[in-house]
Amino acid sequence: MDPKRELTSVDLAALVGELGAYEGAKVDKAYLYGDDLVRLKMRDFDRGRIELVLEVGEIKRAHTVAPERVPDAPGRPPQFAMMLRNRLSGADFAGVSQYEFDRILEFVFEREDGTTRIIVELFGQGNVAVTDGEYEVIDCLETVRLKSRTVVPGSRYEFPDTRTNPLSISREAFDREMDDSDTDVVRTLATQLNFGGLYAEELCTRAGVEKGLDIADADESVYDRIYEAIERLALDIRNGNFEPRLYFERDDSDGNESESSDGADGADAGEGRVVDVTPFPLEEHADFDGEPYDAFLAALDDYFFRLELEDEEEVDPAEQRPDFESEIAKHERIIEQQQGAIEGFEQEADSLREQAESLYAEYGLVDEIISTIQGAREEDRSWDEIEERFEEGADRGIEAAQAVVDVDGSEGTVTVEIDGERIDLVARQGVEQNADRLYTEAKRVEEKKEGALAAIEDTREDLADAKRRRDEWEAGDNESADDEGDEEETQRDWLADPSIPIRENEPWFDRFRWFHTSDGYLVIGGRNADQNEELVKKYLEPGDKVLHTQAHGGPVTVLKATDPSEASSSDIELPDSSIEEAAQFAVSYSSVWKDGRYAGDVYAVDSDQVTKTPESGEYLEKGGFAIRGDRTYYRDTPVGAAVGIQCEPYTRVIGGPPSAIEDRAETTIALEPGRYAQADAAKRLYRQFRERFADETFVRKIASPDRIQHFMPPGGSRIKGD
Repeated sequence: MDPKRELTSVDLAALVGELGAYEGAKVDKAYLYGDDLVRLKMRDFDRGRIELVLEVGEIKRAHTVAPERVPDAPGRPPQFAMMLRNRLSGADFAGVSQYEFDRILEFVFEREDGTTRIIVELFGQGNVAVTDGEYEVIDCLETVRLKSRTVVPGSRYEFPDTRTNPLSISREAFDREMDDSDTDVVRTLATQLNFGGLYAEELCTRAGVEKGLDIADADESVYDRIYEAIERLALDIRNGNFEPRLYFERDDSDGNESESSDGADGADAGEGRVVDVTPFPLEEHADFDGEPYDAFLAALDDYFFRLELEDEEEVDPAEQRPDFESEIAKHERIIEQQQGAIEGFEQEADSLREQAESLYAEYGLVDEIISTIQGAREEDRSWDEIEERFEEGADRGIEAAQAVVDVDGSEGTVTVEIDGERIDLVARQGVEQNADRLYTEAKRVEEKKEGALAAIEDTREDLADAKRRRDEWEAGDNESADDEGDEEETQRDWLADPSIPIRENEPWFDRFRWFHTSDGYLVIGGRNADQNEELVKKYLEPGDKVLHTQAHGGPVTVLKATDPSEASSSDIELPDSSIEEAAQFAVSYSSVWKDGRYAGDVYAVDSDQVTKTPESGEYLEKGGFAIRGDRTYYRDTPVGAAVGIQCEPYTRVIGGPPSAIEDRAETTIALEPGRYAQADAAKRLYRQFRERFADETFVRKIASPDRIQHFMPPGGSRIKGD
């Protein structure tokens, strides 16, 4: 049995009660590790420090952990973590609930200035969405654009379609679900009733029912026994009757359970590999050794702690073959879903436009219906009277009355049928207003379709990337190793290093855009008008070069002849190669890139040609400057940018012209203007960097998507060559 890596719906139903005991705890800080693990540091008057982790990557979990087991805080909090801190610092934990029987948890936090909800999706690709009290999405780790639901910042959070909740199902509904099935009992419980494979088998075992029994052969007594087993399970969950177990592979023959653990040293018990953790003892796990716990949260903490240790020890990361097939299958499945969503959006938009056109085609008929309702309402007639009036008119053969299908007074709408198409009309609006509303809704659906088209392109790139990495792995696997060891390796292989030490250094220029040229000269650029102003006023020295694009909206770019701590010198002759790289930097981080162009004109001047003093009649905006004298132009300078990870002498993200950073970074990814938003492109780079390094925690700590975004050009991008 493979170890469990995702919590089940039953697990969530059980842990909600234990997490509820922490209500009233105050949030101190929030952290984001990589793009899939959120940590909330809280404090409780009685219990002291509380650490809550929410992980939605390959591992999907939500539980408290012992303080000594939390990972070190990332060096620089990414934007998502800063948003959480701004909204949650000092907030009270108000409660947690499971959405229906889905693998979704909703955490609620209250502060004087409002409510914040953290919705954790522990299924599929996984996601963490942060909303306000009215469920408007403030930010999310992953944007979702499907036919069935949308989760994007600024929109209302949409839960997945409701499924059957087997813990509250009535006997009549249970019988219907079972009768509607065309497979065996265990598969029916797993899919129709949403128990999943393990608990479907457990229920069959507890009920004494053969798992493979065909549903057609299941009689009333079988239904009785299974439903009773479900009721007992639901009752245990509602009453908190838990006897948590941590299961591991049996290394001995006696199978005796050890003394109960409170989680303090549970990670040391047993010798076999951990395989599962459950809120109850399971008969299906009779072949495993089980260690009892007093609390499910403690068992979860020990389980995932041990699982992580065992994963690290099991196989050398450099020798382990990644599961490319599962990754490829996942992307193909997502593409299929997205294609279905796009087709659905097209059909919905076409239907809405056709409805609007039908209103105009039958203008007189529709106007008569609406006018009749409006006139009746002005006479204070009830909606029931209006509906009766239409029914009487239909009996008399009045065409307008016969077209009315339904009158809904609670919504103030009337449903009409025109040419076989049912159309909902807002009764207080005229024909034109109703048609405009339908056209507007069609346009909104078209916009959702455009978002889905962008998302499917992103997924196709992910699929192509997974196939490329599989092919490269297999090609490398078949290469001869005859030439290995001819020369002793003098350089450390950082990519294969399982534990890279963090050596942080935050230079004075880190808040600006910056890079070092191939010749070692520092280039800095402003991120906004304030920084442009500061660069010219504070950091421009004799001997420096100033570069700027002809296009509006570019950074002030300064090629430094010396460091600000050194004596300035106008005698230094800056190499042409450095000036050309600075020119490429200036054009790449300007509106040229943002506009999707691949080249632009750049000019360079000496520092003494730059002034903040305007001539008579001139006006300089904030961040602007005047140039005196001749300019040297670099026509049609090509855009070019790359982001890389540096491992020595310091561990950090760097970015700039590819020729300047390729030799300074352990690995780089080149970019070009593209359709993907900066934040989405940054996440793609982050995932690729994680795949390239054996030490994924190193990438999490120093190269978060926000940190990568810090070095990317403005506007849309894509990975070059994809």
